[in-house]
Amino acid sequence: VFIYGRRQEALDAAVADLGPNARAVKGSVSDEADLDRLYAAVKAERGSLDIVFANAGAGSPLPLGQITAEHIDETFDTNVKGTIFTVQKALPLMGSGGSIILTGSSAGTTGAPGFTAYSASKAAVRNLARTWAEDLKGTGIRVNVLSPGATATELAKEALGEEGQKAYGAMTPLQRMADPAEIAAAAAFLASSDSSFMTASEVAVDGG
Repeated sequence: VFIYGRRQEALDAAVADLGPNARAVKGSVSDEADLDRLYAAVKAERGSLDIVFANAGAGSPLPLGQITAEHIDETFDTNVKGTIFTVQKALPLMGSGGSIILTGSSAGTTGAPGFTAYSASKAAVRNLARTWAEDLKGTGIRVNVLSPGATATELAKEALGEEGQKAYGAMTPLQRMADPAEIAAAAAFLASSDSSFMTASEVAVDGG
């Protein structure tokens, strides 16, 4: 298992949790040279890839009247360009039976007030999967999208506070935010042979 990200402390924690078969590589999905370094390490150490989970994402609220070109570029560089090159550069290492999982968002379907750039970027990710499923026809490689709703990550809990979490949870029929483990379970399903006849699909894990 190769884990890739920008925050060394998070990488170290993930490796400690996963054990000796995990390897961390620090870098940004918006930097092609960093991605080249990641896949060079994968090729040298493992030779091939079975699963790619393009899970990097960024987004911050900004009202329509305050959106800047820089804000759009920052969001799309990670969520769209980063996803494209993460997958493109992985393909030479993948073969039949491979699974590519892209992280979308419920905001990509429904929109979210104040999140113009983020919502648009996640709608783009949803359509990347649909397009790539056609591009990869005949290769045996599947591409699907996992679209979480509001999830009680540590960052989200810190940002929202207890009342904010309750408010977000109240928007769903299940009356709560998702636990990160529930999102991980859906990702494991898409990575496994249990989803072997699924491609170009979007799996919504959003509490309804």
